[in-house]
Amino acid sequence: MASTVQSFTTTGIQGHLIEVETDTLIGLPTVSIVGLADKAVKEAKERLEAAIKNAGYKFPPQKIVFNLAPSDMKKTGTHFDLPMAIGLLLQTNQIHPVSLSKTGLIGELSLNGFIRPVSGILPMVVKAKECQLKRIILAKENVQEAQIIKGIEIIGCNTLKEAIHFLNGKQPPPAIEIINPPSANEYSVDFKDVKGLHSLVDYISISAAGGHNFLMVGPPGCGKSMIAKRIPTILPNMIENESLEVMKIYSVANLLKDKSSLITKRPFRSPHHNASTNALIGGGTYALPGEISLAHNGVLFLDEIAEFSKKALDSLRQPLEDHAVTISRVWGSNTFPANFMLIGAMNPCPCGYYGQEKCRCTDYEIIKYRQKLSGPIMDRMDIQKYVGTVDFFNEEDEGISSADIRTRVEKARSIQQKRYEALPDINCNALLTPALINQFCPLDRECTKLLQQVYHRFRYSGRSLHIFIKVARTIADLEGEEKIQIHHLKKSLLSRDIEKETTFIGG
Repeated sequence: MASTVQSFTTTGIQGHLIEVETDTLIGLPTVSIVGLADKAVKEAKERLEAAIKNAGYKFPPQKIVFNLAPSDMKKTGTHFDLPMAIGLLLQTNQIHPVSLSKTGLIGELSLNGFIRPVSGILPMVVKAKECQLKRIILAKENVQEAQIIKGIEIIGCNTLKEAIHFLNGKQPPPAIEIINPPSANEYSVDFKDVKGLHSLVDYISISAAGGHNFLMVGPPGCGKSMIAKRIPTILPNMIENESLEVMKIYSVANLLKDKSSLITKRPFRSPHHNASTNALIGGGTYALPGEISLAHNGVLFLDEIAEFSKKALDSLRQPLEDHAVTISRVWGSNTFPANFMLIGAMNPCPCGYYGQEKCRCTDYEIIKYRQKLSGPIMDRMDIQKYVGTVDFFNEEDEGISSADIRTRVEKARSIQQKRYEALPDINCNALLTPALINQFCPLDRECTKLLQQVYHRFRYSGRSLHIFIKVARTIADLEGEEKIQIHHLKKSLLSRDIEKETTFIGG
């Protein structure tokens, strides 16, 4: 009868329980690994033979078959080494574990029998807890990450021999002391450094409070990048569910730095404009998460957004709408969450000085330059503001501190979380669907009439009208108002400068 041990695999950021079945048959000494395993898994046969012999056990000279069930699911990675080694030793009666039915095994084996760390631990441990396993055995380097999930015993082992001693009922390996690094709660930048742009900073706070996309257009050196880099300082910390989801993504991508505690600060990603479509969306042979997924629950800042390739920018359209991206490859598909605030910055024209005397760009050149951002992308930029130049020698014009702005933003976010507490997929106004807009953002007659007038004047799309309403809802939340009033909607209608300006260029 074949032996069975438990292990895991991941697709996207979801873990899956895998049963590693092992049997020895009569025949020439061979090792077969079946169950849709990739090359990294199948290479385990050489690692297994060396690791088992160097741990002091015998590698049987028989026909050995490993089956990774369910067999219709693709398996990738080297973390099946440890469960296959334990399964083989169990099948050949070389070990006698006390209890293996509620134990999961994860780890790559070196030729000397050491257990090496692997990526994607967090979603695997989450799945182990969901499947009511009692303990996980893995590499000591993975223990801190795994111990974030409470309610399951984590056993860290240096070698295959240590893991066998624990399974045989001997004393477990010594506990690892978790040393939490000092928390860096303070940011090195502050909105207080931004002077003379009070109106723009006001709309930035609206964007942060409602999770709205934001596009800044202005001449070089006016402060666009400076403002964008300070947006994380006014965003509220993530709640536990948001943090866990972000950590799953970083675990799969092997980018977790502090593995001993939950990430509370929202991600801020700023890829270079030379980034490819795969770098932004995600891809590669085994479909790893891209920048939009690494910015999940945080900010994706595209500086010089017009310099990104048109193909890369247009690939953002579906994730901006669905807040998730599915990457398909020959061997299967991975779905990664991608709920992020898109912050863009660009010049108003090729030379960057549109509206100033030194600008010599023609209307055609300006239109061609701005068309690098397609209409659907512009339509998805909830707030579009022009950034003007300021007098940097005006000492009396002080900016508002990030702490003051953050207090207002957190208050507005708490109102939204309470309002949408019955909707698990909605945590801010920007995520509202058309049906939910009708439910949570009712307009009185005066507001409806104004919106109709604006629609007939500028011929906005249905998405743009919904955005105006959602932004007005955020403005009302910032002011602590229960209903959207006419002055909230008027302020919202002033939030798309670039779109209206483009209408008149050349005319």
